Amino acid sequence: MREERYDISGMHCAACSASVEKVTRRLPGVERSDVNLTTGVMTICYDESQVTPEQIVAKVEKAGFGATLQSDEPAAVPQEAADTAEQELRQKKRELITAAVFSVALLYVSMGQMLPFGLPALPLPDIVSMHTHPVNFALLQLLLAIPVLYCGRHFFTGGFKALFHGNPNMDSLVAIGSACSFAYSVVMTFLISDDPHTYVHNLYYESAAVVLTLVSLGKFLESRNMQKTKGAITALMRLAPDTAILAGSGREIPSKDLKTGDRVLVKPGARIPADGIVTGGESSVNEAMLTGESLPVEKEAGSEVIGGSVNLSGVLYVEVTRTGADSTLSRIIRFVEDAQGKKAPISKTADKVAGVFVPTVITIALVCAIAWALAGQPFSFVLRVFTSVLVIACPCALGLATPTAIMVGTGLGARHGILIRSGEILEITHSVDTVVLDKTGTVTQGEPAVTEITALADSQILLETAAAVESVSAHPLAKAITAYTAEHGVAAPRRPESFETLSGRGLRARLDGREVLAGNQRLLEEGSVDLTPLLEQAHRLAAQGETPMFFALDGQLLGLISVADPVKSTSAEAIRQMKAAGIRTVLLTGDSQAAAQHIGALVGVDEVIAQVLPEEKAGVIQKLQSQGRKVMMVGDGINDAPALTQAEVGCAIGSGSDIAIESADIVLMRDDLQDVPRALRLSAKTLRNIKENLFWAFCYNTIGIPIAAGALYLFGGPLLSPMFAGAAMSLSSVCVVGNALRLGRTKL
Repeated sequence: MREERYDISGMHCAACSASVEKVTRRLPGVERSDVNLTTGVMTICYDESQVTPEQIVAKVEKAGFGATLQSDEPAAVPQEAADTAEQELRQKKRELITAAVFSVALLYVSMGQMLPFGLPALPLPDIVSMHTHPVNFALLQLLLAIPVLYCGRHFFTGGFKALFHGNPNMDSLVAIGSACSFAYSVVMTFLISDDPHTYVHNLYYESAAVVLTLVSLGKFLESRNMQKTKGAITALMRLAPDTAILAGSGREIPSKDLKTGDRVLVKPGARIPADGIVTGGESSVNEAMLTGESLPVEKEAGSEVIGGSVNLSGVLYVEVTRTGADSTLSRIIRFVEDAQGKKAPISKTADKVAGVFVPTVITIALVCAIAWALAGQPFSFVLRVFTSVLVIACPCALGLATPTAIMVGTGLGARHGILIRSGEILEITHSVDTVVLDKTGTVTQGEPAVTEITALADSQILLETAAAVESVSAHPLAKAITAYTAEHGVAAPRRPESFETLSGRGLRARLDGREVLAGNQRLLEEGSVDLTPLLEQAHRLAAQGETPMFFALDGQLLGLISVADPVKSTSAEAIRQMKAAGIRTVLLTGDSQAAAQHIGALVGVDEVIAQVLPEEKAGVIQKLQSQGRKVMMVGDGINDAPALTQAEVGCAIGSGSDIAIESADIVLMRDDLQDVPRALRLSAKTLRNIKENLFWAFCYNTIGIPIAAGALYLFGGPLLSPMFAGAAMSLSSVCVVGNALRLGRTKL
């Protein structure tokens, strides 16, 4: 099966996207076809042996829309894409202003002499007065309406094309209503000379024109707001600098021409052009837009840097390790795009309704029109009802309710370093009731560090001796000790004259002619060193999962240094937040039961499951699921991959590594467990926003259609004008998008 993404043009409502889905799903070999109205992207999965991209494009075009296959490469010229969108928006604005000017003039002419509530008529030259020169009055309205219809021509071209192909959409509703009003008015214009007093009152040019203007206004506001919902993607794309400086020659080249192995110079204040490793220089780098981490990160030789981050202070020399589609920035952009392009389950209800909505509305409009005609109402009345029902029922709000909220929600997450793979994951995350936490690298820091020092005599001698002998070892425990001594300003007096690594026990060295033993209880007992003063403490530390290391000089015990993987400072608070939200927390680890229980008690988890092999973790998740629990697995995305896949939601924390981004449903770019409750809150807030949007969209159509059909008129109330119907329809769409944008200002 092959999965591809197509840019779909010409869509304006949920019925449009439903039509594209319907025609493509009918193609042989198509397994899945989902269209996102807000992004204008269709994701289709199909059997290459049964259907080709050309056939897919042809099928979409036959339905009245345009389709273009997306490239696998990330957008290398985001500025050009942004400029194109801006140009389209400016063109819409120009046409809207033109239509508005002519519509206001048309309203002045048509309604100015018929003001309600006893208001005086607005002045109008006698030559175009409806009383003295009715033909001129009608012709002037015709001339004023034509520019408005031209500015709204896409409603007619797209609407009737979709209608003729059997896939009526929002444009079809507007086009039918406006065309009927205009055509009827033209006929009345030709008949005015026969009976001026009757036909002059049956002109509906203002309805035809003003409806188009109001709907265009709604679409313009909608488009402008939709640009804001795409802000996360745009902001990420703008992070990549256009040029890079080659370190050897000082030559400036386009960043897209960089190759792996190139060495670039990054000046203070400049953006790093590609992923790489620092080969020279020291500086602070701001990675906030990529990881959500507000504090600058110190970089030196050997440090990894991410393309798009900002070099704040010193000069850096960087060797490029990843470019183009392989770069962290490109993968993050693709991650967010995928999330915004995939539908949430809740949107399926709206899609099913939208798929039959427009044909149903046309049927309702025809039935209402026939019913009023049979009731003896004049044709002008019938036309007014018919047009109002068509216009007010446009399902824009319904189609925008879910995807706009998902776009804003995933964008909000991206700004906080929380990358969510799909709308489905964003929706189901809120239902999680159990969070399973891997210990190493998730709850703990993932690297050994010195946690306790006990010296029998002089602690300075203990630390200097430890620094000297451990400096020759590459063991992780030795590195932890040397890092601690360096951090605390303890300098090794000199390197040992000789040393011997004793597997599973430690090492023996000669320092200034004296024998040093550094290792576990077994090694020092072999050297006849008396450990009695520290043995009880060593057993206590070992029971907590720590590794106590003894140091002796010429057979005399100097002291003990304990090394462990320390708990992250934010872990306990993150777990407290999850428990406060009613979520059960489980610590899952391969460590001993005693060590796991100690860590579990420190952070306050509800349950500890220890001595579990990596391949057995998925079975633990499965067991919890069999108990009816909705499980989120939080791990490092590498050795926890089976468990991440088995859980309803797999969450990789603190890396943003290749495997994490590929395997997890959610990637937390920061090494902070508190982002897990933030992700849970984001999901709940997004789902609530979707439900609010759907409620108002359904509520609007449920109330609006009967009013437009004349329900109030039956009981002595007013008859809805097509102009007010157009305004109400536009307002509903703007309200839905506005409510989704409100989500973007939420604090997580």
